[in-house]
Amino acid sequence: MPAAKPVLVTGASGNLGSMLARELTARGYRLRLTDIKPFPGDLPEGAEFTTADLGDAVAMQHLADGCGAILHFGGISVDRPFEEVLDPNIRGIYHIYEAARREGARVLFASSNHAIGFHERPGPGEPKLDADCAFRPDSFYGLSKAYAELMGRLYWDKHGVENLNVRIGSSFPEPVDARMLSTWLSYADLAQLCAAFIEAPRIGHAVVWGASDNPATFWGQDQRERIGWAPQDTAEDFRGQMEGKVSGDPVTERYQGGAYCASAYSRESPSPRDPFALD
Repeated sequence: MPAAKPVLVTGASGNLGSMLARELTARGYRLRLTDIKPFPGDLPEGAEFTTADLGDAVAMQHLADGCGAILHFGGISVDRPFEEVLDPNIRGIYHIYEAARREGARVLFASSNHAIGFHERPGPGEPKLDADCAFRPDSFYGLSKAYAELMGRLYWDKHGVENLNVRIGSSFPEPVDARMLSTWLSYADLAQLCAAFIEAPRIGHAVVWGASDNPATFWGQDQRERIGWAPQDTAEDFRGQMEGKVSGDPVTERYQGGAYCASAYSRESPSPRDPFALD
């Protein structure tokens, strides 16, 4: 059953936010949508849209009034310089959690694999990376995601604000390269995850790998049982088209964060499987 209280969705004009606006209103949820950019296309029935900046604490509090859940997809969503990331991703997440604390709302934070991007990809037969692993961000963007996950940890421990950090791999309509055979998250699986989050009786503070049911996944255990989510789609359906689409760059292909790890990389490239490469 859809939640009685409205749900706030930030970043609603982006690819994922606008998709969720359509999918969740179709499931009967009442949504408050916000972004600094206009909403693309027609506004779904059952949703209202407000233009606002994540850096505006008063606006975020007003938008959260009466909401039972916040789906936080707002902010800089790609690898950008520190000064561009700072205000929307660092100050913005504080405003979201303060609004959630005041309203007694729970928060789904759209985190990223780039918070752990400098972990190596597992080889055949090697263990997958569990969600309780150390943060190893691969960019200022990834660093902001790690910070925001820790903000959720703080607000749960200190204030009891329930939150779910979804470390999204690669959420697109279809995979576009070989790496996404491991990291792809279908739109349908993401929409189902968000609905499960809204409806879950209790969450606490949890971390879930945001990927579909991909046999080639880099990732292992997480806390998806807290929301009862089981992805239905798989990147294996695209293996024949994607298997050979690799970058050829040794840093990109070695680490889980892919091209974000290689961007502005200034170390001497490590030899293959060097155990001290990133100590």
